[in-house]
Amino acid sequence: MKGNVGNWLRLKVLLLLILCFTNSRIVFAENHIDGFGEQPLAKIAIDKTVLALHSSAYIRPLHFLLGIQGDDTEWVTVELESPHPSVDDWVGVFSPANFNSSTCPQSGRAEEPYICTAPIKYKYANHSNPNYTKTRKAILQFQLINQRADFSFALFSGGLSNPRLVAVSNSISFANPKAPVYPRLALGKSWDEMTVTWTSGYDIDEAVPFVEWGPEGGSPTRSPAGTLTFTRNSMCGEPARTVGWRDPGFIHTSFLKELWPNLRYTYRLGHMLLSDGSYVWSKTYSFKASPYPGQNSLQRVIIFGDMGKAERDGSNEYANYQPGSLNTTDQLIKDLNNYDIVFHIGDLPYANGYISQWDQFTAQVKEISSTVPYMIARFRWRMWSSGRNHVPAENKAKFWYKADYGMFRFCIADSEHDWREGSEQYKFIEHCLATVDRKQQPWLIFSAHRPLGYSSNAWYGREGSFEEPMGRESLQKLWQKYKVDIAFYGHVHNYERICPIYQNICVNSEKHHYSGTVNGTIHVVVGGAGSHLSNFSSVPPYWSLFRDLDFGFGKLTAFNHSYLLFEYKRSSDGKVYDFFTISRDYRDVLACVHDGCEKTTLAA
Repeated sequence: MKGNVGNWLRLKVLLLLILCFTNSRIVFAENHIDGFGEQPLAKIAIDKTVLALHSSAYIRPLHFLLGIQGDDTEWVTVELESPHPSVDDWVGVFSPANFNSSTCPQSGRAEEPYICTAPIKYKYANHSNPNYTKTRKAILQFQLINQRADFSFALFSGGLSNPRLVAVSNSISFANPKAPVYPRLALGKSWDEMTVTWTSGYDIDEAVPFVEWGPEGGSPTRSPAGTLTFTRNSMCGEPARTVGWRDPGFIHTSFLKELWPNLRYTYRLGHMLLSDGSYVWSKTYSFKASPYPGQNSLQRVIIFGDMGKAERDGSNEYANYQPGSLNTTDQLIKDLNNYDIVFHIGDLPYANGYISQWDQFTAQVKEISSTVPYMIARFRWRMWSSGRNHVPAENKAKFWYKADYGMFRFCIADSEHDWREGSEQYKFIEHCLATVDRKQQPWLIFSAHRPLGYSSNAWYGREGSFEEPMGRESLQKLWQKYKVDIAFYGHVHNYERICPIYQNICVNSEKHHYSGTVNGTIHVVVGGAGSHLSNFSSVPPYWSLFRDLDFGFGKLTAFNHSYLLFEYKRSSDGKVYDFFTISRDYRDVLACVHDGCEKTTLAA
């Protein structure tokens, strides 16, 4: 297999380029391991819609103005009636409210009407009334978030594959649809810097964006923010350029600098309107500044991948697509006071080109991302994320970066770029690992989205592999040389813990407690945070210590420079189902091990 790896990588890149520059609907078999499933919105053949308005049919929301109290999320009740009800009738939520052909780019179709935009969510009409076909009436509950535009509801017959538009509601909207919403914290390039990213409907010719912030109870200051956006033409093919397109609004990022370690700060998002000098404000939030690098204190890290998003109102058949997403989110919100930073190592909302889903995801995690740094790793089709989450990378087109948090050094790789020896990323990884002072930051963590080490996932097994091609073959010498404690991966939707290992050999026979010399790296797959689960191979490899086919996430707790705890928790109940500890002194890091000895001279 190794002899074909170079050709495999070149073919993969070629296929990606073809996808990016054509309107192809190619779906790679590896896009998600063990059966990707279909993005719920992709099931709707919206461009086949036929106009079938009926005078006896109606659909109407019982609310008209949302967010009067400043909330960015509201529940809306919708009533409907159809003269000819069917079990496959469904209701789509559209935003903007006007979704007819006049809002579309040139379609090239002769027949009209023509709907060219997918709804942001949908439900079957009988979702809450199993007798809908008899009563002809239904009442549905939808959760709407502020997404910079108004909303309307449409009743369709004919199912998802042959939609017939039966009735359309009046429009409703939030009191201020342009309001700043969904703040996302992230570490900056230095330990004493925090970035705040948020979304609004204000372009720079309408308002000046900034963050007002300061020590809790102290005098606030203001920091300016940059503004970015993207257009339909900057998307890579459909559906992002076609039915999945939705105006993303404007993404703002501000840098809060010279923070005092461990101090709690409050902040709020602001826009000064250029029309009259008035201000638009968000709610007030707070965060705790990072510890000084090497600081000896309790430090807690959450790490997981592949969480996705789901709809609390039951829309989009989320239970078939990303069933564990809300459980993971809710457990993290519930435990928000017991961790300090989150690493979401790839695959966020599974938007798959449906731009509206990014707003849905940022709304889902806002209680977490507005309170602690929410760090991400590279994932497929990053263009569709388009800067919605900040990372302290030197080059945002290449998603690798380092992050220092107290006693931790994180080296985050980009598994969608070349990591082989001699590549630009390989040099970055080595520099990240080599430059940490292990006496001050003893806990060295490597992470990437795709497994570059070990995974006994069934898909890899069918390929005759346990990792991405040339993953550990290229990187294990770095993990060994610099004595990386743990390597974390997502992409595979399950949990698996590997023994401390080097060159396919377990170097420690312990199961739950490791002490002394660092002579191998522990590999952990934590990709089961919410999306459909991935099956394991039928025969567990000898190096696989614990496997769990359930939804969950990992937690690292550094008690001091000598003791580290890792816990795997299920999202369903937040209980610990696997754990291990590491205890050692600085001299154990310095110890000479196979392929991990410092170069010396005779003088030494």
